[in-house]
Amino acid sequence: MRAGKMHADETDHDVPLVRRLIAAQFPQWSDLPVEPFDSSGTDNAIYRLGADMSVRLPRRPGSTTQIAKDLHWLPKLAPLLPFPIPVPLAAGEPAEDYPLPWSVHRWLDGENPAPGHLTRPALLAEDLAAFITAFRRIDLPGAPPAYRGGPLEKLDLQTRTAIHDLGASIDPMAATAAWEAALNAPGWTSPPVWTHADLMPGNLLVTDGRLTAVIDFSTAGRGDPAADLMIAWNLLPATVREDFREAVKADDATWSRARGRALSIALIALPYYKATNPAFAANARHVIQEVLTDHQHAGDA
Repeated sequence: MRAGKMHADETDHDVPLVRRLIAAQFPQWSDLPVEPFDSSGTDNAIYRLGADMSVRLPRRPGSTTQIAKDLHWLPKLAPLLPFPIPVPLAAGEPAEDYPLPWSVHRWLDGENPAPGHLTRPALLAEDLAAFITAFRRIDLPGAPPAYRGGPLEKLDLQTRTAIHDLGASIDPMAATAAWEAALNAPGWTSPPVWTHADLMPGNLLVTDGRLTAVIDFSTAGRGDPAADLMIAWNLLPATVREDFREAVKADDATWSRARGRALSIALIALPYYKATNPAFAANARHVIQEVLTDHQHAGDA
């Protein structure tokens, strides 16, 4: 894998490329400045276009399906949610020097929150619960399945392999116990609901400690609502976790599945991104610690 890239099959991209793409396909914006934006996102490279827009270049071929999904679903979802979400403005075509489709979106202001540095965690937890609850209530026909909306059993082999590969860098016995507790929780048997399915700090924008926008809906669709509760461990401190759980009305089984999914994602991501995406890897370490501590306390209660 070449330095500066997250994936072995990642495409090349830089400011001159973005300028060429804009000039060729959207000349009305060709005079606007283009600047790279430092993002921990794993699917798209982000460039600012002027003050009010962003250019999203899929990092690899497997990430291109999001463009059509965004164009179809985001305008339908936006008026039904209590916080702003991305507005797609244009879809770019593959070009000679960039082989993938790409897109232009309206820019959303705010900054990514960081675990341990939340200025108003209780209010942020309320905002997140309001977003999740509103999303669950949406009833749009033809919804796709959520990328992370299925049973945890599908992640069992990957998760156990990650525990083995991480070795002494984690507590493998504690990680295995927490994972097996989640696997043993009853599954979701009610009708699937709309979930974002990737509520991580990098997909949230905050201003003055409050939620101002939710971005990146590539994993969104109908599935197990536990997928959206991972935010309880990848961002929220333990001091507000129970209030968040009450606000989203999570029963014991759903809470356990959510905790297990958060753990699984972190365990799998840590070895993959530790050298190429330090922010993502740091959050994975944080999640593992929070989940194992939380699981131990639940067992001691």
